[in-house]
Amino acid sequence: MSVTFPGLLRFGDVGLLLLRLMVAAVFFDSGWNHLKNPAERSKSIGASTGFTVFLGVAEVLGSIGVALGILSQLAALGLILLMLGAIQKKIFVWKIGFWGGRAYGWHYDLMLLVMSLVILVTGGGRLVLL
Repeated sequence: MSVTFPGLLRFGDVGLLLLRLMVAAVFFDSGWNHLKNPAERSKSIGASTGFTVFLGVAEVLGSIGVALGILSQLAALGLILLMLGAIQKKIFVWKIGFWGGRAYGWHYDLMLLVMSLVILVTGGGRLVLL
């Protein structure tokens, strides 16, 4: 027998909103850092300046989408693709383990991927604009 709290289920949409806002905060900050100084940032991530700008724009737009619930599933899908790329780079290019090494591990990226997956499969809840 499991213990559940059925009264809390009515707050599911609020929980999804909080999840969306957390995901948005992380991606907006990351994207903004890409866009503030793309030349410097591109060196730190080992990408071209143009690709760094693309990443920044994608992260900022994706964060706005999930935060406001504007095409939140499409925004979440885009963020999932970005996280798959980040995980691939950490594992196969930078040889970083799950928990870390030279930098933080890919567990962080996996958490953001799964959080975005929850947004994708739930549509972000009922507290969305579109």
